[in-house]
This record gives sequence, C-alpha cells and structure tokens, in this order.
Amino acid sequence: MQMLFGAFAEILTTNLFFYSLLGVVAGMVVGALPGLSATMGVAILTPLTFWLEPAQGMAVLLGVYNSAIWAGGITAILINTPGTPASIAQTFDGYHFVKNGKIGLALSVNTIYSVVGGLFGSLVLTIAAFPVARFALRFGPPEMFALALFGLTMMISVSGTKLINGLFAGFLGLLISTIGLDPMHGMPRFTFGNVNLLSGIPFVVALVGMFGVGEVLYQLSERRARNRSFAGDADTSGILKNLGRWLPTREELRESNLAVFLSCVISTIIGAIPGAGGDIASIVCWQQAKQMSKKPEEFGKGSYTGLAVASLANNGVIGGAMTTMMTLGIPGDGVTAILIGSLMMYGMQPGPRLFVEQAPFVYRIMALMFVGYLMILVLGMLTARASAVILKLKQEYVWLAVIGFCILGSFAINNSVFDVIVMFIAGLVGFIFKKADIPLGPFILALLLGPIAESNYRRSLALSQGDMSIFFTRPITVVLLVLTILSLVWQPVRDLMKRRREAKAA
Repeated sequence: MQMLFGAFAEILTTNLFFYSLLGVVAGMVVGALPGLSATMGVAILTPLTFWLEPAQGMAVLLGVYNSAIWAGGITAILINTPGTPASIAQTFDGYHFVKNGKIGLALSVNTIYSVVGGLFGSLVLTIAAFPVARFALRFGPPEMFALALFGLTMMISVSGTKLINGLFAGFLGLLISTIGLDPMHGMPRFTFGNVNLLSGIPFVVALVGMFGVGEVLYQLSERRARNRSFAGDADTSGILKNLGRWLPTREELRESNLAVFLSCVISTIIGAIPGAGGDIASIVCWQQAKQMSKKPEEFGKGSYTGLAVASLANNGVIGGAMTTMMTLGIPGDGVTAILIGSLMMYGMQPGPRLFVEQAPFVYRIMALMFVGYLMILVLGMLTARASAVILKLKQEYVWLAVIGFCILGSFAINNSVFDVIVMFIAGLVGFIFKKADIPLGPFILALLLGPIAESNYRRSLALSQGDMSIFFTRPITVVLLVLTILSLVWQPVRDLMKRRREAKAA
C-alpha cells in the first residue's frame, strides 16, 4: 500500500497528472465521435507516446482508454448513435431520456456510473493483480504455451456469428506472425530478402493501419456523410438548451443499488475473460437488470436502472481486462492488445515478471486508473452542456486528421518509411475485412499470441528432448489445456442442446 500511495503522490506532484489529463481530453473527443472507437484512438496515439517516458506514455493511453469508453455514451444518449461499440446498450434507454426532457439526468447518469464501474474495476485490479502474478510466476514454457493456446481459442468468441470469417482472419494472423527471424535458430523466414522484415511485421504499425486507415476507408466507401457533421444535417445547436434536472432522486438510487452492485461484479469478470469486451458486458448486465427489476416494462423506454447498468458495465470491464493483460500477458480486449504492444516497445514484457522487475511502474498504472476516473467525473459534469459541440465537426476534417496521425505515428516508431508502407497495406487489409464482414479481433489475437505460442512450444520440446508428455504431466498446463478444449466445444454443445429443447417444445 505504501508504494501505491507513493504512486498517487508522484502523479499529483509531477507532469504525470498533465499527461493523464491530456489523455482523458483526447479520449473524450475520440469516444464522442461515432466511428472512432477507443481501440482506434489508442492505436493512433500509441506511436506518438514513444517520445515520452513509459509512465508518461501509459498515462496518456490509459486516459484515452478510460475516457473514450465513457464519452461513447454521450452520442448514444444525444443522437441515439453509439460513439464506441461498448456504448450500444446505452442507446436502449438513453435517447428516451432526451425525448422526455431529461437530458441533464441522462448525461450525469452516464458520467457517474461510468466512474463507479471504472473505480470498481480499478479496485479489483489493485487487489487481485499481484496475487495472480505471484501464481503466474510458476509458469514455464509449457504453461506459457498452454496459456497462449487458450488465448488463441478466444478467436471463436470474438468472431461472434461469423465463425468461419473469424477463423480465416485468425489463421491469416498466425501466418503473418511467422514473418521474421526463427525464434530458436535465428534463420530468416518469409522475408524475401527484405531486411526490414527481419524483425517481423511491426505489431503497433499493423494495428494503427487496420483501425485507423481501415476505418477511414470504410466510412469513405459507405459515403454516409458527405459534408455533414456526425449529428447529420439537422441543427444541433439547441439540443442542450433545456437540460432538466441533473441529479438522481433517492428513490432512483435505492431501486438501482442491487443491479448496480451485481453489474460491477459481472462486468469485471467478463472483462477478465480474453476476447470479451464492454459491448458484451453492457448487454449482459442490461438484460440481467431487466430480469430482476420490479419494473421490467420500463427497460428500453427510458429506464433509469437500464441506463445506469449499461453506463457502468462498459467501463467496469476495463479493470478485469487490465488484470488479465498485465498478469498473464493475454489481452482482455482490443485496447489491451495494443497496450501490450506499447509495453513491449517500452522494453517491458507483460506477465508475472513485470510485477517483480517493474513493481513501481505497475503501481503507477494502478494509480493512473483511479486518477483518470476522478478526472472523468469532474470533466463530465462540467462539460455536459458543451458536449454537442463535438458533434458539429465535419467528418471529412476528422478523417484527414486520423490519416495524418496514422502516418506520423507509424513513421515515428522507427523513423522508417517502410513502416508507413506497412501501415497503409494493413489499412487496406482492415478495409477489406470490414467490407467482407470479417472480424478484426481474431487477426489481432493471432498476430500477438502466435509468436508466444510458437516459441514456448519449441522451448518446451527442447527441454523435454522432443517428449510431448511434458504438456500432460504438469498440473497447470493440464488445467489450461482442459479449459482450451472446453472453450472450443462449449458453443457447439450449447447450440445442440438448444436445438434439442426447441425440437421437444415443437
């Protein structure tokens, strides 16, 4: 606890506070503009943080991460368009508040409960991270291979209903992850004589292209808004003239308390599951709150509890996702996948060793999570009236800025024009994926976890002199392999049981 309090003192007395505030403000802009997800914002800004100290860079990125998820609820409420995918469930009830003249209450509920969910997740991160890391220190190459293999099976869950498309993206990511030097013998593979490929495809550069350039190309192809703002052609200047009341009543707080507490727990658990995210957590928590509510008929028509749990859940997952990312090196969602790449560029390997070798840095991250959410609470309450201003920005200006940041950021990593070329190629791939309805999540997981799985698999066989029994005689490895098998067969078995129940009912 002493190191944690020391981290708080350092943030409040150094320029870390400024960098955290900068990230929160940037995340607010990114999250409030439909189409610019938190993943995209963090991916674009990650290369620019390499000029900073690691703690300063993480202050910016965590600020963007936390703030963008919260700010996505602003447009979900005001114009019924989620700013980020995690804000989808907030459209169920949020826009009904606007139509009923309760704009101020809706915006304050979004801010207050986003902060509540974020602080709860940050508390879980603080309490659970070091014990989990101490347990993970027992992991050798066999355990790390089994863990990476388990993470790769999450390609199924992040594929949604497009399983074949997701598996195709995953296998393509695995293939691309083999480019570069062989991890055991150092022999070039698939480099075609290009020295720029000896270190493989730069992970961060690929992410910047796929989520930045790819999204811009997709929006251009859709031609959804030529010379229009994100709010459309309608004049949005008067949308916040009559805010109504701001604070919830005691009755509203009392009726939602149980659902809010359960949503805190559920969203944090969902966040810790690799591949899950705020969109899943918010929908699950919204449905759970509806089932246990005494007024289920109000859900989807302007329910206070419905908006509260949806606002809470999409931020509540962050603490769980950060716990999985930092302790095991497995991304809980797309943003934590990028943060892993950022830490690696800073010379740090996420995983249990991070808690031993960089303990002060870990405490800074925990403290930055708390400080960031307190900033969101203050800024959210002070800037609600000005929220609609962001919606007046022309989409063309935003697209141009995104492309500029992508080019600048990709070049800044290694001062390499080759990286910029790779970024644009990745952007084209990301665009094709979106047009073909192929999810990007499996590709990201495979690109990140493929080298970990391969290197640890080969190290394990080197230790056992080619004996495969090393994977079946170590308890932790066996447990992870069982979880891997269960994650593969669970969905087909559940679908089969559902079809049988429907057949019996028919």
